[in-house]
Amino acid sequence: MLTLFAALLHAGWNTLLRGGADRLWSMTMMCLTIALACAAAALFLPLPARASWPYALLSALLHVGYNLCLVRSYQWGELGQSYPIARGSSPLMVTCAAAIFAGEKIEFSTLGGITLVSAGILLLAVKGGRLATPGLQYALATGVFIAAYSVVDGIGVRVSGNALSYTLWMGALWGGLMTALYIALRDSKSLLRRRPGVLHAAVGGLVSLVAYGSIIYAMTAAPMGAVSALRETSVLFAAALGYLFLGERLTPRKMLACAVIAAGTLMMG
Repeated sequence: MLTLFAALLHAGWNTLLRGGADRLWSMTMMCLTIALACAAAALFLPLPARASWPYALLSALLHVGYNLCLVRSYQWGELGQSYPIARGSSPLMVTCAAAIFAGEKIEFSTLGGITLVSAGILLLAVKGGRLATPGLQYALATGVFIAAYSVVDGIGVRVSGNALSYTLWMGALWGGLMTALYIALRDSKSLLRRRPGVLHAAVGGLVSLVAYGSIIYAMTAAPMGAVSALRETSVLFAAALGYLFLGERLTPRKMLACAVIAAGTLMMG
């Protein structure tokens, strides 16, 4: 239930981002909010174990790459296509990487469920019989970054000794790096100038933090691939939100894909 709740939150902040006019600014405001919230909260917790520090820094760098690819994918494609490609391509990559780098073993039924979830998610992105959308390369690159930071965080949180502390320090690093990059690409005045949508961006940042923090906590005890697949059921919510708020169509193919994803979720138990 925790992972499914995180999936709903994740779809919500992606809908906010896709609906924004200046998505790089919106993403950076989200990250600045994350950095400030994490830095303030981290003061009240002990440091995570030293063994987890390299993982937190690497994850922060990977998150910045993910942010940039996600922004580019939304500049070219609609939420209903770019989001499923990015999210559907990652669970199997996470499963394979977790087996290689973390020594995870996964039951056949769970692997089958993960495969169904990924297939259903990618089916959502099929249009005209093809898995094609403007900015496809950015959506796929986003999926690679998702898989990379998921495995890094899965390993990092398990050696951290404190899941919440690890999440906060990783979030502070991630938000700080993304903010610094924006200032380097543009300027600080552009970032801090009050614009319509600043409240939505700040709320989106907090929602994103809670959503991913829940995922990191779930990975302390559950297989990374299964957690990743459950998280990606957020595409179900994204399809509904895109229909309700962004004027995107909810076709029979999308409803079939949702049924395949639901079947995969049930198969994973």
